Amino acid sequence: MTQEQQLKGPASYFPSIEKNYGQPISHWMTILDGMKGKKHMEMVAALKAEHKMGHGHANALVACHRAQSEKA
Repeated sequence: MTQEQQLKGPASYFPSIEKNYGQPISHWMTILDGMKGKKHMEMVAALKAEHKMGHGHANALVACHRAQSEKA
């Protein structure tokens, strides 16, 4: 199985996000860390507006970030 086949849910977008936007996922998670207190769709909108990210990619990053934040 390839890495992309093993990833499930929002993380399945990560290889494509890294390829399309030239930054590791940790970069995007750090940006999202700075948006603490914003609602899910506000964070998605910020990634789309400020970084020209597609909706699906932005939504996947925010969903994963919020899930990790809930665990912490």
